[in-house]
Amino acid sequence: MIRLYKSTSLPLAGLSGFETPLSEEESAIQNSVHRFARDVMRPIGRELDRMTPEEVIAPGSPYWTVLAESAKLGLDPALIAQFPPEVAVRIESLIGEELGWGDSGLAVSLGVATAPLMMAQSLGNQELIEMCAGRLGCWMNTQPDRGSDAAILYREELAAGGKQPIGNVTAKVGADEIVINGQSSAWVSNGSVAQVALAYMAADYGDGFYSTGVHGAFTNGIGLIIPLDLPGISRGKPLDKIGQRALPQGEIYFDNVKVPKRFAIALKDEYLGNLSSMWSYAGTHMCQVFVGAARAAFEAALAYCHERKQGGAYLIDHQMTHLRVGEMLRRLEMARAIARRSLAFARMSPQSHPYATAQAKVSVTEEAMKITHEAFQLFGGNGTTREYPIEKMFRDVRSALIEDGENYHLTMRLGVLAGRLYQNGWTQE
Repeated sequence: MIRLYKSTSLPLAGLSGFETPLSEEESAIQNSVHRFARDVMRPIGRELDRMTPEEVIAPGSPYWTVLAESAKLGLDPALIAQFPPEVAVRIESLIGEELGWGDSGLAVSLGVATAPLMMAQSLGNQELIEMCAGRLGCWMNTQPDRGSDAAILYREELAAGGKQPIGNVTAKVGADEIVINGQSSAWVSNGSVAQVALAYMAADYGDGFYSTGVHGAFTNGIGLIIPLDLPGISRGKPLDKIGQRALPQGEIYFDNVKVPKRFAIALKDEYLGNLSSMWSYAGTHMCQVFVGAARAAFEAALAYCHERKQGGAYLIDHQMTHLRVGEMLRRLEMARAIARRSLAFARMSPQSHPYATAQAKVSVTEEAMKITHEAFQLFGGNGTTREYPIEKMFRDVRSALIEDGENYHLTMRLGVLAGRLYQNGWTQE
C-alpha cells in the first residue's frame, strides 16, 4: 500500500541520516557515543594531530584520556551481543559510525584495543580472558615482507610453483612452548602502546614452515595471544605518518621470546579459519568508522556552504553547490547501506568470509574519499589551511584506502572468491 501524507514536510533525519526509527535503547546508546565523540574524541584528536608520535604515546598525553573516558561508556561487545542479532548489528553500526565521526584514528585505536579480549571471549578461554581484561590490545598480523599476502586463504592465489613468504616474525612450536623471533611491521595499530597482542605468523611445527601442493608452497601458521611484557620483546619508534596521527603504530621486536603453548588460539589446522574470522571482524569495523569519517566531512562542508559567500551569495544558494552537496549525501547514504549490509552478513550469515566483507571496506573507503575530496574542494583555499578541520579529515581518510588491506589487492581477492564460488556452482542455475 501507498503510505499517504497530507503535506510535504521535511523528512525525518537523524545523526545517521535517513534512519528507520531507533528504539529508546538505540537512541540512548547513539547519543551517548555521539557526546563522547564530540566532546572528547574531536578536540583531543585535533590536539594529537599536531603532536609528534613520541608525544602522542608519552605518559600524560591526551591519548590516555580518550582510553579512560571510552571505558566509562560501558560498551562491552559481550553485552551488545545479548540483543537480537538484527538489533545488535544496528547498535554496532551506530557506535562505529559515531566513533569515526569523532576521529577515525582514535576510532581504529579503540576498535583494536579490545581485539585480544574479544578473541579470548569468543574462545571461552578463561585464562586468556583474565590476561587480556583491562589491558590495551593490538592486532599483529602485518610484517615488512608479508603485508597483504599474509592473508592469502587459497593456494590457487599463488602463481604456479610459487612460494608464499614466511615473513619477518616466525614461531617454532614445541610440545609445551612456542619460541618467537623477528619483527612486525610498523603498521601494527596500537603496536607502540599495547600491553597484549593478538598475533598471527608463520609457524614451524617440526617439519618446516611450508606445506606444498600443486599450486606452490603455502606457509603453515599459528595464532596466539601474547603478553607484551615477556622477556625478549621490545618496540621500535612510533610511526610518523600523514594521517590518523592519533592512532599509535609501530614495530614490535621478538628475540627468542618464549610463550606457553596454551596461549595459542589457533594451531596449524585452525589457523586460516581463525585469521579469516578476525580479518572479517576488522573489515566491518573499518566500514562503520569511515562512514562516520565521511559524514564528518560532509557536515563540515554543508556548514561551510552556509557561511561562505561567493559571487554575492552564500555557496549554498548556488545551483552547482546543490548538485555537489547532493552528490556527497547520496554517496554517504550508499556507503552506510553497504557498511551495514556487510556487517549484517559478517555477524549473521551461517558462513561469512573476509573476501566478501573486504569488498565493503573498499567500497566504503572509496566513497569516503570521494566525499572528503569534494568537501575539501568546497572549502577552496581555506581547506588547505590548518584553521579548518577538512585538511585533517582528508589526510585521515586517505590512509584508509591502504589500511587493513590495500584496496586494489582486496578487490582482486573478491575476484578470486567469485571464481571459487562459480566453480562450486554459484550462478550456474
